[in-house]
Amino acid sequence: MVKLVLYILIIPIVVYSFDSVNINGIFKKGRSNYYQARIMYMFLVMGTSYLVVNFVNDFLGVFN
Repeated sequence: MVKLVLYILIIPIVVYSFDSVNINGIFKKGRSNYYQARIMYMFLVMGTSYLVVNFVNDFLGVFN
């Protein structure tokens, strides 16, 4: 239950922080590459959220 609450709190923060990164600039120009960039963006958000949530959960577990 704690992880669910952490995911609800962390995912918007990660998306907000990744907004400053121009993912499309890394990929070649073109229509199909736009979708590839969006998929890459989603995987980066999910992976970073997973790492941050586990870090915060472990960090809070030290105090229990």
